[in-house]
Amino acid sequence: MKRKIRLSERGLLLGLYAILLFMLVQDWVPLGTLNDVDAVSQVHSFNDLLTATLINAGQIVLLVFIVRLFIGRRYPVWARLWLIIHQGFIFAGALMAWWIPYLFGVGAEEKAEPYSIMFGSTHAFLPEMNGIVPNSLHTGFHAVLLICILLSLYISFTGSTKKKKRKKSRRTH
Repeated sequence: MKRKIRLSERGLLLGLYAILLFMLVQDWVPLGTLNDVDAVSQVHSFNDLLTATLINAGQIVLLVFIVRLFIGRRYPVWARLWLIIHQGFIFAGALMAWWIPYLFGVGAEEKAEPYSIMFGSTHAFLPEMNGIVPNSLHTGFHAVLLICILLSLYISFTGSTKKKKRKKSRRTH
């Protein structure tokens, strides 16, 4: 059976691959002003970085696996829920780690110093607030993650075009 892969599914996969790439390289590969791997290694041990990388990348690999398993077909309820809820928890973590301290100051005191060490020399286009500046690399990651959540919602609540065509052709006969 040939699968009809929707543009939204291709976009979701592309976004998840971009997030996976981010997870794999952010703390290990120098990317000019986008990151500072030496500064990150001053704050976190090698074992902590390796553990975080494996857990974070593993989560995204799982999401990619689920999408690839059902792409072009109807996603079962458990897969739709998993994609939305799992990414939602990752996004909630990003909100708590970056955006709530940045915008509202909640938890900013304990994050300001380590963030300044790790990200102080990286590129940022937002102004400093509450002692924190979300750098461009993380801001891009969070934006892509939000887009992936929206695409997962869209995929979950809309049927495939093949199903819609079948319903339409039944009505005309």
